[in-house]
Amino acid sequence: MSDQAQLPQGEGDAIADRLREELARRRISRQAVADMARISLSTLEKALAGSRPFTLATVIRLEEALGASLRGQPGHGEVATAPGLAPDHMGAYSRAAVRWIEGDYLTLRASFGTPGGLNAYRTTLFWDDAAGHLRFAESDRADGAFAQAGHVSMPNLSGHTYLATNEAGQHRLIILGRPTREGQMFGLLTTLQAGAGSQLVPVACPVAFVPRAQLPDVPMGVLTAQSPHFPVCRAITDRATKDDFCRWHGG
Repeated sequence: MSDQAQLPQGEGDAIADRLREELARRRISRQAVADMARISLSTLEKALAGSRPFTLATVIRLEEALGASLRGQPGHGEVATAPGLAPDHMGAYSRAAVRWIEGDYLTLRASFGTPGGLNAYRTTLFWDDAAGHLRFAESDRADGAFAQAGHVSMPNLSGHTYLATNEAGQHRLIILGRPTREGQMFGLLTTLQAGAGSQLVPVACPVAFVPRAQLPDVPMGVLTAQSPHFPVCRAITDRATKDDFCRWHGG
């Protein structure tokens, strides 16, 4: 079957039901998942409504964006171990041991496009029953086309939390230290930034994860020095290096 082949109606209906369930469980909007999958919202809406059949290419893009299979099998070739237990290569953590981390977080980091600005968006951490481990998904980003989704590793060896994206072999990584008493987490983000022309340049910056309920009024998007919430958010992101959650070393 080619990537552009249309799936049978019955299979498409089952995929639509699973997708609606995933969006509701993760509290992700249709626009957000369309951005992550790099498809148009119109294409997604028509497929969900049954007025346009799903194609294999669209389903694959949605599965890669969500990090989960919509066709009844664990995504990315991952096979769940015992129920409620993550694979060894992710830390072999149990769901009961990581329930505290599940939920919505306000994510704060430097804006790569606005000097001195901060990028504020939502990251949702949740347990994927089909895959048998934690996953994460970003949403409400000003640059929605670059929203990330992937798996969460929590090895006892370091005590850190790793949010990893793997898209066709291209990786992005967030390393978070142990949470504070308030449940906030701080660490380092490494990714690629658009450079001159089509060039991509490796870039890193401190990052902060704050339970969304603690700062419900902070708007999503780019915050500048003129934004009323900027001083509070800047103070939070500064904690990453100030309180030694991550370090910069000169060359």
